[in-house]
Amino acid sequence: MINQDRLKRNLPLISWLFVGIVIIPILYLLGIIPIGTVNKLGRYLTFALVAIGLDLIWGYAGILSLCQALFFCLGGYAIGMYLAHHGGPEGIIDKTGWKLPACLFVVYPYKVGEAPGDAMVPWFWKPFWSLPATVFLGLFIPGLVAFIIGYFGFRSRVRGVYFAILTQAITVAAQNFFTMNNMKFCGTNGLTRFDRICLVGHEHGVDVCQKVNLSFQLSSDSLQFSLYLLTTISIFGTYVLYRYVISSRLGRILVAIRDAESTLRFSGYKPYKYKLFAFVLAAMTAALGGLLYVPQMKIITPYNMGAERSILIVIFVAVGGRNTLSGALVGALTVNLLYDFLTSFNQPIPLTDLIFPGGLTFAKTWPIVLGLMFLTVVLGYPDGLVKLPSHFWSNIKNKSDLTDKQKTIG
Repeated sequence: MINQDRLKRNLPLISWLFVGIVIIPILYLLGIIPIGTVNKLGRYLTFALVAIGLDLIWGYAGILSLCQALFFCLGGYAIGMYLAHHGGPEGIIDKTGWKLPACLFVVYPYKVGEAPGDAMVPWFWKPFWSLPATVFLGLFIPGLVAFIIGYFGFRSRVRGVYFAILTQAITVAAQNFFTMNNMKFCGTNGLTRFDRICLVGHEHGVDVCQKVNLSFQLSSDSLQFSLYLLTTISIFGTYVLYRYVISSRLGRILVAIRDAESTLRFSGYKPYKYKLFAFVLAAMTAALGGLLYVPQMKIITPYNMGAERSILIVIFVAVGGRNTLSGALVGALTVNLLYDFLTSFNQPIPLTDLIFPGGLTFAKTWPIVLGLMFLTVVLGYPDGLVKLPSHFWSNIKNKSDLTDKQKTIG
């Protein structure tokens, strides 16, 4: 019975993973779907990684965080700086022998009297020349930021809507920070002009195109397909890790924090330590999504850490189903695929020109559709889409059992 319950609980994820790891690659290798579709699915799966992390802290620990987009972008900017180091031939060699990344060369904030030859590669860019260092820092920095936020927030017993407001304010402040050109993160343009992923290169970043020993063009179909597979495998590994955490004593404590934190505190526990662990883990998961997103999207800007992005991640979890893990994956893919479907139609909807000048296209109705879907699921099916099939079959079974009883009585 226990195995059957586990199978039912994990069936949605198993189905999605089978489609992602087996069906999609087969369709691509047979030429049925183009690499663009595979790339799009890979990007949507990176959002699912962020949603799974939020599901852990919101669905199981009761922590509504609105700064997951910030952690996503910190990971994205880390890999973005690495890719910019190995970008195209544009740019200059500064006085220290480092090549100024092309995206930074275009918007470099020169001081009065400075010439292009005075531009210098910022010191905080240099550690991101190495891929292993980039991956480490891309996970460590968001984890450290989450630790600082969580330590002071949870120790001060900030929770509920107040913690949500706190994290949203931090995200808005960070977005303004990355938008300023003087911070040397390329301002509103973001990091772009990526050319390749270099696994082995020269140690000082000079003559990148000539001294790269092992590199892959980002535009190649094989690399984009490999990134999709890596993202899918990361989803699976993250789910297994989270399922282990939830099934352990730590997971039961997180649920107790969600349901009765004060009672748990009076029992001798220190809830902030467990909340801090879950918050940092979710932040690093979001950063992993950012690390995988940027090579597939080939750009990262401050827009990606906007307030609406964090709220959209909350919608992913709410629509898919809280405290299910698999619901986060279902919600992220459903919302993004629906967005892609609706925005592909630019023709005006019939009769809408009677109300709106020039008519209303399906693309413009997306915010309305998203809002209606969110309200319908939250109010009508609070368990989310992932549990909708089981509720449907349960109702059919109950009606069938009731009919059989009536026939027996009759």
